[in-house]
Amino acid sequence: MRTLCASTLVGEIIVIGLTGLVAMRQSDLSDGTIWGVSGAAMVLCVLVCGMLGRPGAVEVGWGLQAALIASGFVVPSMFFLGAVFAALWWASVHYGRIVDAAKAARRAAAEGAEAAGETGGAPA
Repeated sequence: MRTLCASTLVGEIIVIGLTGLVAMRQSDLSDGTIWGVSGAAMVLCVLVCGMLGRPGAVEVGWGLQAALIASGFVVPSMFFLGAVFAALWWASVHYGRIVDAAKAARRAAAEGAEAAGETGGAPA
């Protein structure tokens, strides 16, 4: 799950940075405000990438998705892009958990085979 979620967050970092550039042209907000909010969101994405194995990281990621959608009030195209990234986040979490469960089952089967003395190869 970590790889899929981290990939989604890295994509979001790029989109947030580009959105900051667009917001400078389209909004009445000061450049300092735009880059303060955009910079904080980009740093939060990096931090969430680092804590993906810990409890609560997925929930913080959902908060980032909500904030990305809400940024559509400043740059209207972000309503669409935010929804796309929210769907990617859901898919990353959902399918990442399925992959993690399959890996754990495969690892448990391999450890059980080793404990039983089975090597999985041809008999000697």
